[in-house]
Amino acid sequence: MTDTVEVNINEALALIDECLGLTMSRELMSTTEVADLLLDVRSILAAAPTPTAIPEPVPAVT
Repeated sequence: MTDTVEVNINEALALIDECLGLTMSRELMSTTEVADLLLDVRSILAAAPTPTAIPEPVPAVT
């Protein structure tokens, strides 16, 4: 599971880096472009599995 989370984080970081590279020379970025980027990053990170709680064993009643 940790590998999947790391892959998703790395994919999100790569997307951010790519978009930063494309927009560095621009003075303005439209709100639509920003919203699209944030939605893409959110989708990538939301695809990461969340850890499930492992229930504690119930002690036997004696």
